[in-house]
Amino acid sequence: MISNERDKLREFYCDTWAKHLAQKEELSQLEQQITAVIKEHPEYHKLLENKEASINADYLPEMGDSNPFLHMGMHLGLREQVSTNRPVGIAELYQSIVALIDVHDAEHEMIECLAESIWQTQQNQTMPDEITYLECLSKVLQRHQKSKNQ
Repeated sequence: MISNERDKLREFYCDTWAKHLAQKEELSQLEQQITAVIKEHPEYHKLLENKEASINADYLPEMGDSNPFLHMGMHLGLREQVSTNRPVGIAELYQSIVALIDVHDAEHEMIECLAESIWQTQQNQTMPDEITYLECLSKVLQRHQKSKNQ
């Protein structure tokens, strides 16, 4: 994306949100994508409006914290996968899932599969297992098809 450096990436999110709020400049395509994700997460708006706090915050899962930047980045990553249909089949799975449930809820469930895939890749120090990832997404679809049919 913009940078692998945590502070610069967070600053970019904050600056993008500030630029959107000011409505004085046209947003780049990437800034538009980030703004769309931020709009869907009003719980992050105040945080992003406090740039210094955003950049310096630590989010410790062991303390029950979730990282809003990681979460928003996962939305962006998933959307990129869907738009490029990589891994092959994800676009069709996405469309099938969003036909059954709200788009944002669908993305959250799909992000759980993406997060598990990334975690497994890091733990095993291997390339991502696209088959297992797509199987997880298929289970999400099957669960919602089953609940719709009940």
